[in-house]
Amino acid sequence: MRKIEAPARPTAPDLRASAEELQDFLNAHPEIEAFDLMLVDPNGIARGKIVRRHEIEGIWENGRNLPGSILGLDVTGEDVDETGLVWSDGDADRCAWPIAGSLSPSLWTDPPRGQFRVALHEMDGRPVWADPRHVLQRQIDALAGRGLSAIAAFELEFYLIDAERPSLDPEPARLPLTGRRPFGTNVYCVEELDRLEPFSRDLYRAAEAQGLPVETLISEYAPGQFELTLHHGEVMRAAENLLALKHLLRGVARRHGMQACFMAKPFADRAGSGMHLHASLCDSQGRNLFADRNGALSPDLLAAIGGLLDTVSESMLVMAPHNNSWRRFSAQSYAPTTPNWGINNRGVAVRVPAGSPGGRHLEQRLAGVDANPFLVAAVTLAAMVKGLDGQRDPGAPAEGNGSAPGDAPALPRTWAQAIEAAEASAFLKEVLGETMHRVFLAIKRAEAARFDAYVSPLDYQLYLDTV
Repeated sequence: MRKIEAPARPTAPDLRASAEELQDFLNAHPEIEAFDLMLVDPNGIARGKIVRRHEIEGIWENGRNLPGSILGLDVTGEDVDETGLVWSDGDADRCAWPIAGSLSPSLWTDPPRGQFRVALHEMDGRPVWADPRHVLQRQIDALAGRGLSAIAAFELEFYLIDAERPSLDPEPARLPLTGRRPFGTNVYCVEELDRLEPFSRDLYRAAEAQGLPVETLISEYAPGQFELTLHHGEVMRAAENLLALKHLLRGVARRHGMQACFMAKPFADRAGSGMHLHASLCDSQGRNLFADRNGALSPDLLAAIGGLLDTVSESMLVMAPHNNSWRRFSAQSYAPTTPNWGINNRGVAVRVPAGSPGGRHLEQRLAGVDANPFLVAAVTLAAMVKGLDGQRDPGAPAEGNGSAPGDAPALPRTWAQAIEAAEASAFLKEVLGETMHRVFLAIKRAEAARFDAYVSPLDYQLYLDTV
């Protein structure tokens, strides 16, 4: 009889949460009965399961098997077999290992739950390259090989809308303190923020319990739109903090009768929501390469900006990954429409903010809030390094209306154009890796086909009785 080998026991990767970290958390939180196990897919959606407290030590010791097809789902949760992760792969399991530092309490849940994030690995411990976290880690490792590291922070724009509504059309949520809907733009309105109590109180308490460096809350450029900023730090932590904050906002808003909305453009006639990335590079001594030199902008900063501008068109599918993402880009909308840069100018794709010469950094303003921060950060880092290697001159900064068309090649104008540009891009394939490049494009093509096949209410309104 032919000998059939038993399935291999999963091999733990080098970087995983320690048993001491788990035990310290369990001792500090005897009230927690269950945990959300979360794996972030290529669309930035957290997928996983709720596990009971008695299961948690086994997960720390042996990992938890999950089907690799979780990373091959479209935005609706449907399998995309073209990713190579579903039936052509036998819908095979991989092993999910807890990520160090991701254990935290979810204060908004009752009974109390905890949460932790996982990264997916092959059974022999190798990364599953369809996991977007590994894509970013590869860029971080490449930087480290050059004696460099990245410091970053994300800004998070979002809407608060009614959780209960009679139709799919969203409306700004009634603010908790007054019960009234916000009216008018009211950008930077302090009274608007005051009306968010007690939601904002619970938000900050939950963020503090999770160790999230949440800072300023702003009333943004539309009724019901807000922005939260996060303190800068190591780039992987910055991306993880952004994802944790989105999960937290959804949970806390739900408990206050609202829905935190992370569509790039939920309202046709109002501002879209971005996810701006502030970033700088440091040498092995921790010195900021982008700090001003002799009273002028650093040549390294300028070269990094040049690298971003060189690669922006072919990277736009990462920055604007969904059909709705492309509704955000319009003139004078605070969403960039031209691949340009500027100093203290919010109309450009890459901005150099005013501020401390020693703390100088760039702000990449292309990504929508619906983008995956792991992939956005990976593409941004790789583009900056490409600019450094070529000492790319970004040209003169844009003056005045930065959204006005210039001499630079136009960005893709549609989702379909962005998919074509991403497919043809050697740069994007190198950054994402062959596996993620294939998986991400297959998912986007499947979503685009779904949209193309859908007959919308507007189709009926315009054509049913007229043609």
